[in-house]
Parts: sequence; C-alpha cells; structure tokens
Amino acid sequence: MKARTTLVALLPALLCAAVGCSGAGTATGKGPDPKGSPGAASGAPGAPAPSAASSAPGAAPKTGGSRLERSALEQGDLTGYQISAQGKNPNAPDGQPQADRTACQPLADVMGDKPDPAARETVNRGVGSQKQVGLAVSASVSSYAESDAKALVARLRTAVAACGTGFTATVQKQSGSYREVRATAYRTTGDESVSWTTTAAAQGVSAEVHLVVVRQGDTIVRLMALNVTAAQQKAQVPQEVADKQLEKVRAAG
Repeated sequence: MKARTTLVALLPALLCAAVGCSGAGTATGKGPDPKGSPGAASGAPGAPAPSAASSAPGAAPKTGGSRLERSALEQGDLTGYQISAQGKNPNAPDGQPQADRTACQPLADVMGDKPDPAARETVNRGVGSQKQVGLAVSASVSSYAESDAKALVARLRTAVAACGTGFTATVQKQSGSYREVRATAYRTTGDESVSWTTTAAAQGVSAEVHLVVVRQGDTIVRLMALNVTAAQQKAQVPQEVADKQLEKVRAAG
C-alpha cells in the first residue's frame, strides 16, 4: 500500500488507477470496463485534486454552472468512452510535488493538484476508453490570467528540454522519479501546446505516461494518459479526446 500511496502522490490518480488503489474510482480499483458498464468511468484515472467544481469519485459530471464547468467533458460527449467527475482520492496527499532540480519544477507542478500555482480554478474528469482496453486519461481544465497561461506553456517547453535525464519529486515526504522525459509531436487545435512522455516510478512500481498541455486563450487543458492494465505499455492521449475537450473550451467561451 505504501508504494501505491507514493504513486498517488506523484501522479495522483493516473497511477492510482494503474496499481489498483481504492478511492480512485471503483471500489475494486480496477481499470475501465471495456463493455462500458455503469461506473466504468470511475475506474479511469481521476484528476490530481478536485476543485470546488468537482464532485465525488465516480459521480456523473455536472452540467451548467461556471464557464469552466461547461468546458469540462461530460458523459455522452465521446462515443466509446466513459467519463466521470473526479473527487479527491483519500489516499492522495495535498499540494504540489517539489522537484529535486529547479529546472524540472514545472514538470513536477503539472503532476500536482493543479497545473501550477497560478491556476485560479480547476475542474477534473476521468476518461476510460471502451475501444482500447485499459487506456485511461485524466483530463482537466483550469482558468488563468492569459499571461500566466502563456508563461506556463513556455516554462513546460523549457523544462521538457532541460529534464531529459529525469528528476525526483516529493510531496508530503513521499518521493518518486520521472525518468526519460521526451518531447513528442502531438497535433492540437489550441493556441499552443506542449507534449511529452515519461516513466513515473516509485518503490518498484512504474508506469509509462503521456502528457499534453494545451493553452486556449486563458484556459489550460491538461491531459495525462496511461494503460491501467499494462502500465509498461506506451499510451497516447487519443486525438479525439483532445479535440473534443478543446471544442468544449471554445464553445464555453
């Protein structure tokens, strides 16, 4: 359980789903049901920590509400995917992970409760694929001052370039590593974006993770993907998930 909790701290619900933590979704902690049974989305990774806009784990996403809430994915938005609102995982510590290398702090931050401390509000969703067994995506939208959103993307690009050999991150005295940070090409319809892969590991448990961060005006979209049934298998954020999320951000205005 200690290793699992450490992974939750480092990549709060993505890795919790991968190693079967309770509280990240279904009571069993299993990955998304490929048949799409009720509650399957709750086995998908949750987002780091909830904002006031988030509901309890596995709950149906809310409709209406603030612009940011309207921007978030909802069940029915994507054929072949289960989508759930994500609440706070009780096993996940609060706060932003601290990197052992200053240059890599932006990459540690993006794994935390919000993309970075400048985020004003964050709404989180878990997305489980019914097309590719085990593929799970954590999707969040965050509001910013536009200048802060631009600065975040710039910092992430710089950090990805500087941290190829990896770094260690710690939150509430729990530590783990991110190895082989690699920039990857990824098409988005946003104003600007950055994409990379890494291997997250702690106490003998590891997972291959793909991350995409996109700026659309003053909104930051953060997407993290892995295969919850085969954590060592390379995963990619599905293009249709990214496209739909950005479509909703633009529609919410």
